[in-house]
Amino acid sequence: MINGIINVNKESGYTSFDVVAKLRGILKQRKMGHTGTLDPDATGVLPVCLGSATKLCESMTDKEKEYVGVMRLGVTTDTQDMTGQITSEKEVNCTEEEIREAVNSFIGEYDQLPPMYSAVWVNGQRLYDLARKGKVVDRPTRRVCINNIAIEKLNLPLITLRITCSKGTYIRTLMNDIGEKLGCGASMDSLVRTKTGVFKIENAYTLAEIEKYRDNNELFKIVTPVDEFFAEYEKAFVKDDALKLLINGNVLDNSNFCETDTKKLTGKIRVYDSKGEFYGVYEKKGEVYKPFKMFLPEELKQH
Repeated sequence: MINGIINVNKESGYTSFDVVAKLRGILKQRKMGHTGTLDPDATGVLPVCLGSATKLCESMTDKEKEYVGVMRLGVTTDTQDMTGQITSEKEVNCTEEEIREAVNSFIGEYDQLPPMYSAVWVNGQRLYDLARKGKVVDRPTRRVCINNIAIEKLNLPLITLRITCSKGTYIRTLMNDIGEKLGCGASMDSLVRTKTGVFKIENAYTLAEIEKYRDNNELFKIVTPVDEFFAEYEKAFVKDDALKLLINGNVLDNSNFCETDTKKLTGKIRVYDSKGEFYGVYEKKGEVYKPFKMFLPEELKQH
């Protein structure tokens, strides 16, 4: 089984679930999960966690995201993007100064109303299931954070924006809200996710490219090892006679580590066996180290 993270460059037309399903077929393993849904027509960075790395899915979903999207002023739709039914069309008479002022006003935290065409659950039902039946229901707003918005190209009615934001942000809703503030309405024309945490689009691979790496037995070149996610923590290597303690997730102390300057081991640490196999993250509590998050390979769990 492969354990690690593969940075998929999602293509248009696939749901995030489709990508995982196809990747299961390519890699011939079932244990995997994606780290943040992208709309079917959106493209770009979709890190997929494999094997023991699936424990990172939630942590990676929390990471800051960056998008490059094209906003079309003067048009609103029922889906807030150009795949939906047009609900209004207005002339665009905004000045560049008004546009910049409206765009910049959304930098920071704001309460965003999730679109009806979204996977959010309300009263036990997905909003998009209700929307497809023509229903509109009350739903709570969600506090999101827009860390930055930069106008990269302004060619009315189209505006290209580069946006960095928190998890849970709907970019098409942000564009809809900007259009509402300008008084002419707006919809999302296209969207590319360019970054999720440390994963960038320049290091992302399409499903076809991943298949080629598989055929050439070179998947190791494109799978990020689990321990790199915790690169800021010090490394510590456990002695062979303490390996059973590590495998069972027991508390460790300084005597269990190989020749390591234990004075450096404060806070969270990455723990390996003497051969360099990563087992998990421990946290120092007083004079001992307690398991924080374990990433045991499947073959070890069976023993």
